[in-house]
Parts: sequence; structure tokens; C-alpha cells
Amino acid sequence: MALPENENGHEQQGPVIRDKRRIDPETGELRVPEEAAEAAADTAAAAGASPADAAELAEAKQQVAELTNDLKRLQAEYANYRKRVDRDRAAVREQGLAQVLVELLPILDDIGRARDHDELNGGFKSVGEALESAVTKLGLKKYGEKDDEFDPTVHEALTMVPMPGVTTPKVIEVFQPGYIIGERVIRPARVIVAGQAEGEDAEPQEGADGAAPAAGSAAASAPEDAADASAAESGSDGEDKK
Repeated sequence: MALPENENGHEQQGPVIRDKRRIDPETGELRVPEEAAEAAADTAAAAGASPADAAELAEAKQQVAELTNDLKRLQAEYANYRKRVDRDRAAVREQGLAQVLVELLPILDDIGRARDHDELNGGFKSVGEALESAVTKLGLKKYGEKDDEFDPTVHEALTMVPMPGVTTPKVIEVFQPGYIIGERVIRPARVIVAGQAEGEDAEPQEGADGAAPAAGSAAASAPEDAADASAAESGSDGEDKK
């Protein structure tokens, strides 16, 4: 590989340093890369243009490319800005709506209690149903039913009642329903929960061979135990008589 020659025609020794800065430090003007200038010169020469025109054409193309990249970047930043503004606007709207609906929850509770006692009649029924329909259209949802699986994130347990046969905590009574808007819980459901009884295994106990004891074997042994107990009582009565 031949080394580059200097001005005197001799081979230059040592590393070759090429200035690839895009801005000329002396004039402050934009430099045109050598490859682009050569390509533009070749294109201009093929089209019959002068080298000066070719250099101007290459510089213009580079400026167009830079402006296009700037425009794409600004467009992406504006799209992200619009998404952030829309998200913040939705959050503010949801928060303000939740504050208003919280004040209406006691009225909704009264309507629900009146319905449970068959007292939602006449004009009161029309007003109550209209109010429930209005808050439903605003996104308010009621939740909390009997036999629902207990979820501590949306339920408030007033008390835990141990019940045999219960392996997973579940709701056995709803004291006060809960309400949500979207994914925001504006009031948790207040419930009574049934849980696993103390001392009760979650799974049936296994026998010595790894299998659960059969119900038939337990039932078959029950009469034998009863017979043994009866014989023991008879023997004790005979001894007392003697």
C-alpha cells in the first residue's frame, strides 16, 4: 500500500490526519463532504455543468437532508407532546369527576336501601332511576356481590368469619357496595368475609400409603366400634350386679 505524497512528491511519513469537521473553523461555513462533492461534480460533468455548480448542488442537497431530519424530529416531539397532554387532560377530568360523584354516593346508598325494602315507588323511583342512569353514563360502576372472591385491593373486610370447607376467602355479606371509575376505586366495598376455619387443613389428610382414607372404610369401622362399646358396657353392668 503506497503512502500519500506531500507537496514535494515524496512519500509522507507518519499518520495522516484528515479534517472531517462539517463546519469550517475559520469561515464558519458548512463544508461539503469530499465524497458528495466528487459525486456532484461527476453528475454535473455528465450533465455539462461546471464544478462550481456541482458543489453548490451538493451543498443544497445536504441542507435539504438536514432540514428533513430536523422536521422529522420536531414532528416526533410534537406527537409525544400531544399524547402527554391528552393523558394529563383525561387524568384531570377523571379526578374532578370522581370528586363530584363521591358526594352523590350517600344518595345512591339511600336509593339502594329503598329498593331492597320495596320502598322505591312513585316519583321517588323515577328520580332514583334517572340519577343511577346518569352516573352510569359518566362511568361510575357499582361492584360487590355475595360469593365474590375477596380482593383486598377493592374490598374492605369488616370482619372475618371462619367457616368449615372454605379454602379461599370469599364475600358472604355486602354491608356497603363499592364504586369505581375506570381503574380508580373511589370507595371500596365494605364486606364480611368467610375464611378457613382454624385447625382445618386446606387439603384432605393422606393416609400412610399416600392416599386419602376412603369413606367406606370409615363407615365400615363405625359399626365395629359401636359393637365393642356395647359389649364393654354389658360387661360392666354384669360386674355391678354381682
